[in-house]
Amino acid sequence: MSKRTWALLAATMVSLIYGVSFTIAKDVMPTYVKPFGFILIRVFGATVLFWLIYFFGRLFRKTHDEKIQRKDFLRIIAAAFFGVALNMLTFFKGLSFTSPISAAVIMVTTPIIVLILSAIIMKEKMIKRKIFGILLGLFGTGFLILYGKSIGNATNAPLGNVLVFINAVSYAFYLILVKKLMDKYNAFAFVKWIYTFGLLMVIPFGWSEYQEIHWQTIPSIILWEIGFVVLFTTFFTYLFNLVSMRELKPTTVSVFIYLQPLFATIFAIGLGKDEVTWVKIVSAVLIFAGVYLVTQKKEVSKQ
Repeated sequence: MSKRTWALLAATMVSLIYGVSFTIAKDVMPTYVKPFGFILIRVFGATVLFWLIYFFGRLFRKTHDEKIQRKDFLRIIAAAFFGVALNMLTFFKGLSFTSPISAAVIMVTTPIIVLILSAIIMKEKMIKRKIFGILLGLFGTGFLILYGKSIGNATNAPLGNVLVFINAVSYAFYLILVKKLMDKYNAFAFVKWIYTFGLLMVIPFGWSEYQEIHWQTIPSIILWEIGFVVLFTTFFTYLFNLVSMRELKPTTVSVFIYLQPLFATIFAIGLGKDEVTWVKIVSAVLIFAGVYLVTQKKEVSKQ
C-alpha cells in the first residue's frame, strides 16, 4: 500500500473518530464536566501519552533526538495556540452554547478557509477540480445537516456559532502551520512540544472547571467516554492527522471534515437513534463525490 493511500486512510479515520465523538462529548458535558475542564483533561492526557511514546521510542530505538531549530519553536508555539488551545477551547465552549446542527454547518466551512489561506500563504494553485470538489462536499454536508433528522438545543446560539467559527479558522491556520513542520521534521520530534505548550495555554482556562468535577458521582460509562475522548479523539486523531499531513496538502486533509457529520449519522443509525432516508443517501453520494475529486492525484506531485 502506497504512502498516499495510508495518508488517505489516516484522514478518513480522523473523520470517523470525530463523527463518533460528537455524540460522546455531548454526553459528558456540561452535566458531568464543563467544557474548559474537559479540554484540560484532553490536553493533559494527550501530552502525557505523547511524552511516553517519545521516551519509549528512545529506549527501544536508542537513537539521538532530532534537533529542532530554535527559530522553529515559534512555529510550534503558534501551532499549539491554533491547533490545541484556541481550536479546542472555542469548539467545546461553542458546542455547549449552540446546537450540534449549527456547529456542524459552521465546521464544514474549514476546507473553504484552508483553500483561501493556502492560496494566500502557501501560494497553492486553486485547481478547478479541487474547488468544485470542496463546494460539492459543502453542499452535500449542508444538505445532510439542514434536512437530515437531528436533535439539539441551543442556550446561546449566536455566541456559540461565533466560537465555532473561530475554531474553524483556527484549525485552518493549524493545518498550514503544521505542514511546514512535517516537511522538515519527524512528527514525534515536535508533536510533544505542541501539546506541552498547548497544555500551558489551556491550564488558566480549565483549572477552575476541572476542580469542580465530582469524580465519585460520575457513572462508569461517562468515565469510559472521557477516556475515549482523551485516547482516540485527541491522541490518535492528532497522530493520524500528522500521518496524513506528511503526504497530503492542507486543502486535501481539510476536505475530510465533510465526512464527520456523515459518520455521525451512520453511528446514530447503528445505535437505532436515527433512520436511513433519501436525504442521507443523496448527501452521502455528494460528500463522497466531493472528497473523491479533491483527493485524486492529477500529477506526480502531491495533491
